[in-house]
Formats: sequence, structure tokens, C-alpha cells
Amino acid sequence: MQDFRTLKLLDRFERIFHGFGIDYKIMRRILQVKLTMDSRRVPTIFSQNAKKKSKETSNQYIKSLWIYVLFSLFMIPFIFMGNHYLFNMSLFYGIFTFFVMTSMISDFSSVLLDIRDRNILFPKPVDRKTISMAKMVHVSIYLSFISIALVGIPLIVGLVKNGFLFFLVSVLNIILIDLFIVVLTALIYLFILRFFDGEKLKDIINYVQIGLSLGIMIGYQLLVRSFEFINFTISLKMHWWQVLVFPMWYGANTEMVMNGDFHPFSLLFSTLGVVMPLLSIWVYVKCIPVFEQNLQKLAYHGKARENKRSKLKQKLFRVICPSSEERAFFRFAGLMMKNERDFKLKVYPSLGFSIVIPFLWIMNNFHLNFDQLPTRKSYLSIYFSLIIIPTIMVFLKYSGKYKGAWIYKAAPLKQLKPLFSGTIKAFVFNLYLPVYLLLSIFFIAFFGIRVLPDLIVIFINACTYAVICFMILKKAIPFSESFDQYNQNSNLAILIGLMLVVLIFAGLHYVSTLFPYGIYLYLAIAIIYLSTVWKLAFNITWAKIQG
Repeated sequence: MQDFRTLKLLDRFERIFHGFGIDYKIMRRILQVKLTMDSRRVPTIFSQNAKKKSKETSNQYIKSLWIYVLFSLFMIPFIFMGNHYLFNMSLFYGIFTFFVMTSMISDFSSVLLDIRDRNILFPKPVDRKTISMAKMVHVSIYLSFISIALVGIPLIVGLVKNGFLFFLVSVLNIILIDLFIVVLTALIYLFILRFFDGEKLKDIINYVQIGLSLGIMIGYQLLVRSFEFINFTISLKMHWWQVLVFPMWYGANTEMVMNGDFHPFSLLFSTLGVVMPLLSIWVYVKCIPVFEQNLQKLAYHGKARENKRSKLKQKLFRVICPSSEERAFFRFAGLMMKNERDFKLKVYPSLGFSIVIPFLWIMNNFHLNFDQLPTRKSYLSIYFSLIIIPTIMVFLKYSGKYKGAWIYKAAPLKQLKPLFSGTIKAFVFNLYLPVYLLLSIFFIAFFGIRVLPDLIVIFINACTYAVICFMILKKAIPFSESFDQYNQNSNLAILIGLMLVVLIFAGLHYVSTLFPYGIYLYLAIAIIYLSTVWKLAFNITWAKIQG
């Protein structure tokens, strides 16, 4: 078995792990097995070459980090924004926190909450604390790779511009932020595990992830709004809530070290930046036995819920899905989206972003009072809720129970149209529509009832957009592939191109508002276009899927 370089580096901290009561040799062996399994996991983007070349010594996750290197180039300007380090580096660490926390929620929560290795490790003489710490270190290793990809180039630029002291402080801050994010996420899950169990627990975890996603976006806005630009100079207004915006902790200690600013709030923030990560690690280590004990609640599925529909719902259901085959696949896809935990762990945080982004756009670009909003067309920012559609459409082909996909060929299907159309409708009505209705309620409250025709047009465009995404993205039977095959960069160029389609919809919508009754003409055109595209999109055969 390969002895990874990261494990050799970890060996230097063996005494620290022993100090926390961790059996380091066993933890190292567990990590070695996990890293070996990771290196053998081949994402979709490399699947065509998997049979030709051995992947046992090549971790494909490392190869996918180029996108974070690309994002890091946009962080370099913050290094050149003068010597106001509290402002510059707070924004720098805020952007870094956004990327790391998003990755933590979407990609690594399933690792922290994984219960699949319990049957292997728990019967063995392995301490629960060691097992849980192995999960934490496993996640931390991959977050360190993301961190190096995100800040490696900017910190080298900072080393040249600001000197070695700046570089050293920045590296220590990045390490502390990573540790704090990992442990904070684990402690939040621990708190939830203590008070809920069974299916309700799984639902609560998904809601917490949406909340964390919203918190990241709102926290970044609070960070930006802590500073004001007056005559091209930056001023800071102190408020009590800034203590909760932890990227400012690390901007403050950089300001203190580089500029010698020993203002009381700088001392307070700098102290919090060091003490809180270390304190959170200590608390987590003490709570590890409780965490592992409560983690077994995820294995309890609870009682099956009876799904009773009223006569009105039944009639509406028949209108949405006219054929019995389409209704069957609508129900099936809806149940998969509702009960598939891995699917929800990946998709639900995106729903949180779709709720908050339209409001952030209004706040950042208009700075209006509420009494001025009804006279503006900023309600078109609700189009931002559409950008999550292509990402979720990609996830519709993945499942943790993908081996059951043989049932599709066993079923007496004459054609695949009801399978795909029923799944797309299930996504639109079960996932997207609730989010859109919530946004619509707020937008009607802000802009008045006059925007109701616009909201109807936008929803029709959202349905059309979902069909267009289906037509352009690679075809696959719903829920028939393993999540291990997912690679976020394999469809990146296509997803960016699909986002441009949203701009076209929004542009046409804006033009329609410039003419009397233009929105109603646009509504009629949107309905005709949706019905036409819908008829053409799902004429797919098994040969096209397998090819």
C-alpha cells in the first residue's frame, strides 16, 4: 500500500495527536486506506482512460484543483490594494472562507457523517475517538489541497510585494481558518445529532446545510458593509456583530503585525482568531464519543410516511402528467429526490444560494429605499434563481442506490420519453417551484402585484431553461450512476455557457417591458416556445443513451 507524502508530513505531529488521546498508528493506517481508496476513484472526466491506465497512484481529485487555481488569480488584486490590511485581507480571507466553506458543505459533509465504515471498524479494538479524528484529518487533508490551490499564487505575490513576515502571518491565518471551518461544521452537526434522530434528523441536516449556505453569503455581505468608502478612503465603523464575522479576525491580526496597530478591537479580533480555533478543537475532541454515539441515528430510517393526496391534488397531478407512465416516473423521481440523502447533501445547499442571490443583487447594485423599489425593474434579479438549474440537472443522473437502475430495462418501457419528462417535471415542481414561490411572495411584497405577469413569464422561462439544459447536457438514465463518478469540472464549460442562456431570457424580458403590453406578448411567445421545445426534447432511444 502506498505511503503518501501527506502521511509522512503528518508523522511530524504524532506527539500532538497522542496528547489528545488519539492512537496515532491506527489513525494513520485508517487514513492510508482512505487515501488509497480515493486514488482509485475515477471521476467521469477520466472514465474513458480508466481501462487503459492504472489510477492507483494518481488521485484524480488533485487533478481537478485547477479550477481553484483559476479562482485564485481573481484574489491577487487584494494584495495590491495599498497597506490597509484590515480591509484588504478581511476581504481576501472572506473570499477564501466562501470557497472553503462551500466545498466543506457540498463535498465533505458526507465524509464527516459517513456511517458505512462502522461495520468494519467498530467490531475491532479501535477507539471511537481515533475513528472520528481520522475523518477530521481526512477532510482536512483535502481542504489543505484546496487552500494551497486558492491562495498559493496570491501568497507568493504577497511574499514578493510585502515581505516574508506578511507571508508567514498569512500562512498561519489560512491554517487557523481551515481548522476552524472543519471543526465548526462538525460541532454544528453534533448539536443537531443530539436533539433529532431518524428521518427527521436527515431532513434537519439538509436544512442546516441550506442555512450554512445562506450564512456564508450573508456573512460576506456583512464583511463588505463593515467598511465605507468616503472620498476614496476606507473607514471602518465598529459594530458588535463584526465579532461574528471571523474573516475580520485575521484581517485585524495582519493589520496589527504589519502596521503596528494595537487598537483594542485589533487585539480582541487577533486573540479570537487564535483562541477560537484551538478552543473549538479542544471542545470537539472532548465531544467525539458523543458524536460517534449519536451518528448511529443516521442508520435509522424511521417509519414510512403515508402520502395521502386530496382530490384536488389528484386532478392537478393528472394535468401535470397526462399519461400513467409519466405519473409513475414523476412519483419515483420525487421520492428519490426526497429520500436520497447523498442527493440532498449535494443539491440542497444550491437551493439556499438561489434564494439569497437575487436579494444580494438588489442590495449591491441599487442601494434603494423600500419605497423606491416598486418603481424599478430590479425584480428581474429573480432570474439569478435559474442558475442552479443546470447544476441540479447534472445531479439527476446520480444516486447512492445506482445499482438498482437495472429496473429501467426490466420495466416494459416502449419509449424513454415518459421517464425523462416525468423526472424533469418532478425536479421543477418538487425542488424548484417551492423556492420560486417563496421568492415570488417576497418580490410581490417589495414590488407590488404589478410584477405577477413577470413572475409567471420567468417561471415559464425556467421550465424552458430546464428542458434546454437537458437537451445540451450529456444524456443519462436518472439515478443510474454513482456519485463517485461525479466531477465538478467535467461539465464546467457547458455550465458556464448555459448560464449565458439565462442572460438572453432576462434581456428579452427587459426589452418586453419597454413596450405597452409587451410582457403579455412575451408571455404568449414563452408558452409557445416551451410547448414546442418540450415536444422535441424527449424523443430519445436506448441507443442514444448507451452511445
